[in-house]
Amino acid sequence: MLDFDRYDRIRPIRREGDTLELLDQRRLPGEVDYVVCETADDVAGAIADLVVRGAPAIGIAAAWGVVLAARDLEDAADGQAASARLDPVFRRLHAARPTAVNLAWALARMRRVLEAAGEDWRYVLEREAAAIAAEDLVANRRMGELGAALIAPGSGVLTHCNTGSLATSGFGTALGVIRAGVASGHIERVFAGETRPWLQGARLTVWELQQDGIPATLIADSAGAHLMKAGGVQWVVIGADRICANGDTANKIGSYQLAIAARHLGVKFMVVAPSSTVDMGTPDGAGIEIELRDSNELLGYGGARLVAEGVEAWNPVFDVTPAELIDVIVTELGVVENPTPAKMAAMFGHL
Repeated sequence: MLDFDRYDRIRPIRREGDTLELLDQRRLPGEVDYVVCETADDVAGAIADLVVRGAPAIGIAAAWGVVLAARDLEDAADGQAASARLDPVFRRLHAARPTAVNLAWALARMRRVLEAAGEDWRYVLEREAAAIAAEDLVANRRMGELGAALIAPGSGVLTHCNTGSLATSGFGTALGVIRAGVASGHIERVFAGETRPWLQGARLTVWELQQDGIPATLIADSAGAHLMKAGGVQWVVIGADRICANGDTANKIGSYQLAIAARHLGVKFMVVAPSSTVDMGTPDGAGIEIELRDSNELLGYGGARLVAEGVEAWNPVFDVTPAELIDVIVTELGVVENPTPAKMAAMFGHL
């Protein structure tokens, strides 16, 4: 058994009394500060503004947002009545970020249990939000073990964006595999891409690993192919915001080009995500809505403009890696090698 607690020290989401506290990931690593959310609108704003980010984490935060809204709802005798009254809340939370399927999944799960509840519907909602968070942690630890077992001892890995405790309820998805791989001796070298324009790799991933005493080397996003060609890594390990029925995967912008380079250079490519990220209702990547964010995020940083006035920018924050470039998808339900629609259906058809 791995010593999970040694590599599981960070919690981005805390329920404190009648409020939700979210670790402000915009301020890391310089400041460790929590934003207090008292309403569902506060939670939706925090998701949209990237206070909390990472597909599993925003789903968990949204679930707690429904709980906050339920606290102030009066005159709802049962769950059916409460669901109708809370519909604007569900819609507001759902609209906060469109690409990550975990957000929609968590809200659908909350609505489902709400509509089946009786007069204890507030308790049912709170219990379900807590279950979503707890199940995510269990799933992450399971994925860590499954993914690490696929990596040969002594390997180097490259990861992109942040997929650790900050992006989940704890331990992480792709970063969970890396944590488990280091703990088991399968991974000797860890590289992290900076992940422009929000620098999640530079600000968050290497900071997380530092907290666990895991040495990590930061590289520019554009250095990934060169690193692979030099033999520095044998695996690229990333997370996912949505995995389609054929295995096509949406993840942070820059993932697709890493997959192309990995295939060309004989480096393995692993996607790690909980089954809640699998969207069997979307046949392939063409059906994924790619979030476009404010171009100012690309034109500057920290409130300071870095680009000449008058220059325009295009700022998609996700891209889609085709299934044929993915060597393995790891979820808590099991491993899908060289994903195809048939293999995906065999593993996830019941979802």
